[in-house]
Amino acid sequence: MTGRLLEGLRVVDFTHIFAGPLATQTLGDMGAEVIKIERPGGDAARRYGQHTGEDDMGGAFLALNRNKRSVAIDLSAERGIEVVRRLILSADVVVQNFRLGLMERWGLDYESLSREKPSLIYCSMNGFGHTGPLATKAANDLVVQAYSGLMSFTGEPDGDPVRCGTAVSDFSAGLYAAIGILGAVAHRERTGQGQHVRTSMLESQVSIMNYFFADYWLKGIVPKPLGTANRLGIPNQAFRTKDGWVVISTANESMWRRCCEGLSRPEVADDPRFATLGDRYRNTEELVSTFSAITAERTTAECLAGLEAKGVSCAGLNTLDEVAADEQLAELGAFLDVPRGDGGQARVVATPLHYTDTPLDVRRGVPALGEHTREVLGELGLTEEELTDLGTAGVI
Repeated sequence: MTGRLLEGLRVVDFTHIFAGPLATQTLGDMGAEVIKIERPGGDAARRYGQHTGEDDMGGAFLALNRNKRSVAIDLSAERGIEVVRRLILSADVVVQNFRLGLMERWGLDYESLSREKPSLIYCSMNGFGHTGPLATKAANDLVVQAYSGLMSFTGEPDGDPVRCGTAVSDFSAGLYAAIGILGAVAHRERTGQGQHVRTSMLESQVSIMNYFFADYWLKGIVPKPLGTANRLGIPNQAFRTKDGWVVISTANESMWRRCCEGLSRPEVADDPRFATLGDRYRNTEELVSTFSAITAERTTAECLAGLEAKGVSCAGLNTLDEVAADEQLAELGAFLDVPRGDGGQARVVATPLHYTDTPLDVRRGVPALGEHTREVLGELGLTEEELTDLGTAGVI
């Protein structure tokens, strides 16, 4: 190991819930020092899924906050803002996802801070973007999935709208924020100049729906719910088997023929209704009916064995507990055991990046609320007397 990718980079993290914490955790896994600023009540995600009497480290918080130190400080107090300002000016990057106007009210916005530190990289994230009539609109993942159009074609045909099971609007925004920050770091290495990086859940969600928009502008296609089907190729969906489900995805004409062979029905490939992709599009119902009858006669394992032998894209429909015990993911190191600030251990999902010379690592676990307040502020130069005074005043 020749050091860490972002070693020496200090990030002051004002983010909460999902999107922002994913961005800053990614930077932390790459070696950045991440200082998480929390209000006295802590990041709301600490209690997501928790009930009265439980600890403040639910799964939503554990999943997104390793490799961070927690500083609990009251930003409604002038002295709290003064301390945080000093901390920011000691840092390279600030990341925040407060509602528009709040950082400005505290004097912690990019324009104010960059005058004192032109090299500062400042990343802002919100729900609906930083300009336009909806810039101040309240948002969460469900709201953005609906507004972006994603929910209009998620679910079964003629069924109710369905939310994508994971927080895709949040997490896509978090990933774009991390990418944006890395780009700004590279720019600063060349020029010495920082800048303001901005993204939003809405823009990020629309971005990962890219080919749907391209097809709309190209062909006027407005997508509708298709269940598991994907019309980029046919067959391309889940089919029932004797004991469960098999997902079959054919990407081209060669794979279409190999798919029929893998299911021991090579004659289906020559059926004039299905001979070309255009034919299969025109006769989708008949094709799905034909394949449903074929897979219903076999177990999932039998289907997979035949299809995989022919190199066809396919999979069984795993449940989460099966995936958690999956041999392939274990081999990839996809899951980590990290320490918790309260003394326990937690299993979490790793950042899916592999480097030959600078592997990602876990240097710190998931912090308890305010676990590192005195440590971080002491490093900033505050004396024990000052820290005690701030504690007595309820600022920290």
